[in-house]
Amino acid sequence: MAGMSPLFRRRAEPRERLVTLVRKPGCHLCDDAELVVGKVCGDLGVSWEQKDITEDQALYDRYWEQIPVVLIDGEQHTFWRVNEQRLRRALTE
Repeated sequence: MAGMSPLFRRRAEPRERLVTLVRKPGCHLCDDAELVVGKVCGDLGVSWEQKDITEDQALYDRYWEQIPVVLIDGEQHTFWRVNEQRLRRALTE
């Protein structure tokens, strides 16, 4: 694309994203986070998963005081309360 104006550059292909909700049973904040994550990921066609902190010692050690925790592509995005607009923005940038 040498000599081509920046206005005519090809857009990068969207990449596959994965959102992970780290949670525990009986956690009302986790239930709230699940609703937001499910809605945003459903709207955007983004894959998501849930992991139970009580079944994974490494997650327990790292996130016990912060759950629910939302990871995007393995990197921590937020914890405790999930803001729908912030999550949506992070997944579309």
